[in-house]
Amino acid sequence: MINKPFGHLGYDVSAVGFGGMRFDTKQSDSENADLVLYAVDQGINWLDTAPSYCDDRSEDIFGRALRHLGPRRSDVYLSSKGMPEACDTAEKARAAVEKSLRRLNTDYLDFYYVWCIRRLDEYESAMRPGGQYEGLLRCKEEGLIRHIVVSTHLRGPDVQTLLSNNEFDGVLLGVNILNFLYRWDGVKAAHRQGLGVAAMNPLAGGVIPQNEQTLAFLAEKGETSTEAALRFCIGCPQISVTLVGFTTRQHIDTACRVAEQADPITDEHIERIRSRLSQNMDSLCTGCGYCMGLCPVGIPVAGYMQYYNDKLLTGKNDGEMAKTLGIQKKFGMLVGAPPAGDCIACGRCETACTQRLDIVRRLNTVAQWEQSGIGESQK
Repeated sequence: MINKPFGHLGYDVSAVGFGGMRFDTKQSDSENADLVLYAVDQGINWLDTAPSYCDDRSEDIFGRALRHLGPRRSDVYLSSKGMPEACDTAEKARAAVEKSLRRLNTDYLDFYYVWCIRRLDEYESAMRPGGQYEGLLRCKEEGLIRHIVVSTHLRGPDVQTLLSNNEFDGVLLGVNILNFLYRWDGVKAAHRQGLGVAAMNPLAGGVIPQNEQTLAFLAEKGETSTEAALRFCIGCPQISVTLVGFTTRQHIDTACRVAEQADPITDEHIERIRSRLSQNMDSLCTGCGYCMGLCPVGIPVAGYMQYYNDKLLTGKNDGEMAKTLGIQKKFGMLVGAPPAGDCIACGRCETACTQRLDIVRRLNTVAQWEQSGIGESQK
């Protein structure tokens, strides 16, 4: 495993990090902890988790692994997170840190994220007197956490604003070979400031592995599009660590192999990728799920947006989409889902969307496919 510097902090971190959001929840915590230990043995020294990941089991899984690491705990960098809305006072922020420490079986966290900043007003809430950041500063003074970092889904220019006051030691951004145009200004700004940059969703939430053939244009000769996507983030000098959600040892082996073989991504390479991407390619839903549960009429927004990706990736016409929509509603991810046509255009999903997708318009398009499908079934 190759290592890279994490900003100005002087840490050598593995180019690949273990993102704790994709554990196989059909496996036991013990089996998943063994997967973490296997990754550490392969040279991966960055472990990332958060409350609620994997049916709220992720921190417990890492806690099991850390217990087995024993004195090797100091060989890894461990991060967890807290949302400003849940940690809206300094006291709540401290309580969240203490809870994570207990679950993780550790005395300290190397990094703690002000988590999931989607709008600048969420950042402002975290920074207000008596708020989350103040509580984290106290935790840092007491040695409970070593560095305060920030996780954000803002667009590139807003990322620059977020980082402009030099309050954080690093930043976690959703960036991958498909959507990097959306956040590249933010990545470069963080790098210029000397901050460590962690990349999340390098495989676009599974979109890339699930569409290998369609996205083959991303790959160079002899590699898959999944390998190309990993190589892109790992090879970018501006990115310190690429978080990959592992579910098998094979996934770990693939990421480690790509890291060992990855050459630095140059500006020329960036421009070549940029020229290959269609206008739609940074408009894919990554399935992060932050929109879920917000719809007042119960529409599973992420499910519909993941389905809409099919049109962006394959270019199917309206008739084809209407036909496959019927299949999804009978046998797939949209079984039992309220119709997209029930959307009341309240905009809550768009406010929560980490990609700032035009969800209401897309739901309206899907509603037209629904009507088309009904018409077909009545002929």
